[in-house]
Amino acid sequence: MLSDPIADMLTRIRNATRTHKETVDIPASKFKEELAKLLVKEGYVASVERIRPEGQKFDVLHVTLKYGEKREQVIKHVERVSRPGRRSYVSAENLPRVQRGLGVAVVSTSKGLLADRDARKQGVGGEVICILW
Repeated sequence: MLSDPIADMLTRIRNATRTHKETVDIPASKFKEELAKLLVKEGYVASVERIRPEGQKFDVLHVTLKYGEKREQVIKHVERVSRPGRRSYVSAENLPRVQRGLGVAVVSTSKGLLADRDARKQGVGGEVICILW
């Protein structure tokens, strides 16, 4: 049993991009699916699809990774901020700026999962899930 499934998801994506894999499969949940869709929207992964492999009981997220023209990594750094043992909550005024706006902080708000710039526009704070650039 995993104590932090979000950290496991981010680690799978990080490891797959470092070894230049085309896709990675992650055990599915609604929260992880929304996080993956946000990563697609922000341009860090190419696509995400929820599938149930033949002969399995549970769904998986089939994430297609994205690389640059010369096969360089799009995701250079992934960091889990709020962990089960130490939650990190911020107000709208104190949302982190990642790499002076070139990266993204994923924030769980009352309006769903948002990128830091969208949360700032809407004036909502919340739990900082992770940062990446």
